[in-house]
Parts: sequence; structure tokens; C-alpha cells
Amino acid sequence: MREAAEPIFDVAHLGHVELLSPKPEESLWFFRDVLGMQEVARQEQSVYLRAWGEYESYSLKLTEAKQAGVAHTAFRAMSPQALERRVKVLEASGLGRGWIDGDVGHGKAYQFSDPDGHLLELYYDTEKYRAPEQLRPALKNQPQRYPDRGVGVRRLDHINFLGRDPAPNRVFYQQQLGARSTERIVLDNGTESGTWLTFTNKTYDVVYTIDATGSSGRLHHIAYWVDNREDVLRAADIYLENGVFIEFAPGKHAIAQGFFLYAHEPGGNRIEVASGGYLIFDPDWEPIIWSQEERAKGQAWGTPTVASFHTYGTPVV
Repeated sequence: MREAAEPIFDVAHLGHVELLSPKPEESLWFFRDVLGMQEVARQEQSVYLRAWGEYESYSLKLTEAKQAGVAHTAFRAMSPQALERRVKVLEASGLGRGWIDGDVGHGKAYQFSDPDGHLLELYYDTEKYRAPEQLRPALKNQPQRYPDRGVGVRRLDHINFLGRDPAPNRVFYQQQLGARSTERIVLDNGTESGTWLTFTNKTYDVVYTIDATGSSGRLHHIAYWVDNREDVLRAADIYLENGVFIEFAPGKHAIAQGFFLYAHEPGGNRIEVASGGYLIFDPDWEPIIWSQEERAKGQAWGTPTVASFHTYGTPVV
């Protein structure tokens, strides 16, 4: 049975993430030179970066801070009217924080919290990227020239939050924001230990997994997309040559079937390079429920999940 009587399509997609780093210059080196992202702006203690395939001006705001972690996560609304509709619902939820004037690259935004305390925002007005002469692509339907350095990530793909309890966050995203639930992990005691949510036909844009430390408001990882598995394997070699710590070597997830590589950028945040997976076109999609026994088998090819995957997050506890 469908979980929502009528789909809500007021949120278009994940827009950008603000990451915090206690080592801002080293983190900038990782995203710019190792991942191959392009710096587009600087403001106070923040640097704004983009992946080559993104239509907006940036997807990452990298900000100097005492501890690593996520400062805020932003979603773009489908229209000005959609933004206003969602704001009314968010205000009624009691989790609204109010309007801000905007930031580099986008107009006014409404800030709110999820049930776990992560700061989120919703905006509509945005700056479309226009490549300077030296970065203009050969194909006019491509926003930027393919990078000549590093991994060459194409776009921001998803964010994975750590949470005290994933279930209330899932319900919040479904009821307040209109996200669809695609896959979940339910333990033997009934606890929902992981939940995957989407605003698009991707398998997921947002994930919540249970924080083994009992903390709230932490980050598990953000993920950048590359076009194929070979690009993920190439990223692992680039990491090796540049001394980047690889936490979880390339493999295939069971959930969502994505091909993955996990590493820690110098500031301490976990970063995934991802490809593969599947798309969802079924409007009546039923969430896939994974049992504790099924997840204990490891990843798709039987690869055991590294122990730190369940405990490490930023800020470090």
C-alpha cells in the first residue's frame, strides 16, 4: 500500500552542502586538486566549489571551523510557489527557524531543522553557472569543460546523516517535504536503523543511519558522482598516489546497488565517490525492507562492512 495518498513534488533536488573543516587549506586541496572541483567564490572563512556537470554555481561550501562536520544542507524548491507551500508546512511543524537573505549563488532561503537537529534550508532563486572562456565546453549542453585534473567528479549525489533515530526523520521528510521512501533497514527488535529517501528518480538523495554513539546532528558522509565504475577505481589510485586515507575500498552496495569508494578528506569528513545503482520510475514504488540477518551478510558481493562505518562520523565523538 502506498504511504502517501498524493505525491508532493515541491522539492526539486539536493542543492548544496556546507562542510566544516579544521584544516581548510588541506581540505581545499582535496576537493579542488584531488577530486577536480572548481573554485568559484570566496567569502570570509568559506570557499565555494562546483563539480563540472552541475547547472548551479556550486554544490559545496567549505568553511573553516574548529571541528569537522556539516553546517547546513540546502534543497532547491520546484518553484517560488512550491517554496511558499513548504514553508507554511515547515512553520506548522515547529521545526522552522526562519528566513535568511541568501548566500553566494542563491536568493532568500528558509531554514529549519530535522528532528535530529541538522540545519536544513530550502531556496528557489539560484544562479545558473556560466563558464568563463577557459572552461567553456565543446558541447553546449554541458555546463563546464571536463576537468583536466584529479578524479573529475560530475555532481553532488547525496548526503548521509547520522541520527539518534532515523524513523522520525524519514516521516518528517515524507510528510513535510514530500520525499519518497525507497529502502530501509529494520532490525530484529523493530528499530529502523537506516532509511533512504529521494526527491527524484534516483534511489536516494538523503540517508539517515543510526548513530552508534547516541549523538545527534552528525554527518556520516557526502557523495560525489562519477560516470562509471572505472572512474571509481581510478579515484582509488589517485587517492593512493596522493596519500588520501581510504577507509572502504571500492565495492558494490547491496542497498541501492551503487559502486562506492569511501575516504576521509584532510579535515576529517568522510567523502564517497559513487557510480552505478538504479533509477526508480514506478510511481507506486514499495520501500525495500532489509532485515538484520540480510544486512549482516555484508555488501553485494559479500564484502564485510568496515567497523568504523558504524561508529565514525563528524564531528568526532
